[in-house]
Amino acid sequence: MTDEPAAADAALAVPVWDLPVRLVHWSLVLLVAFSWWSAENEKIQWHIWSGLAVLFLLLFRILWGFLGSSTARFASFVTGPRRLLGYLRDPAGWRGIGHTPLGALSVLALVGTMLLLVGFGLPLSDEDGIVMAPLNHLASFDFAEQAHEIHEALFTILQGLVILHVGAIILYRLKGKRLVRAMVTGRGQAGPAGSPALVEAGPVRLLICLVLAGAVTWWIANGAPGL
Repeated sequence: MTDEPAAADAALAVPVWDLPVRLVHWSLVLLVAFSWWSAENEKIQWHIWSGLAVLFLLLFRILWGFLGSSTARFASFVTGPRRLLGYLRDPAGWRGIGHTPLGALSVLALVGTMLLLVGFGLPLSDEDGIVMAPLNHLASFDFAEQAHEIHEALFTILQGLVILHVGAIILYRLKGKRLVRAMVTGRGQAGPAGSPALVEAGPVRLLICLVLAGAVTWWIANGAPGL
């Protein structure tokens, strides 16, 4: 006997997320967890390396948001207040795959918070001043102390955003939308009739984003020479 719901799911499965978006997403999940663990266990050098890896991924994701595949681009899901209110009034009227206007707020909040978190971690050092983050030499002692407090406060904010994010995923799952599966397989439920299909970016754009993100990360990791 055919499993009709499963067959219906398969029939509706369409490409939603490209491989770079999925790799960045799950790499950030692992790196944020590792960053927390390394800080809690006073593995400061590992914490710094993890933070630099997070920085690279964030820079790549921002660049990919302008040059990447259609659903990765900020222009495809970041909208103004009017379209956001329209979506809240009638979610079924949103004609698109990928992030919804409401999901866009979560993406911007998470990426922005992580970027600030990494930024305020770059001037820090351990308590003995032996292990230093790449930009510690550019900061005064007082600024580094303030940056440390902000760094910790931002992580608390990030934890709250992650809890909200997971809660939204669970809520959508109860409504029959499998967001986690889509972010693993790259395929998800089709949008309404007339919704645009995923248009993947080519390897040249991918290479440009990787090189630029890598170059900026290397420059910062080496103390931002020239500043």
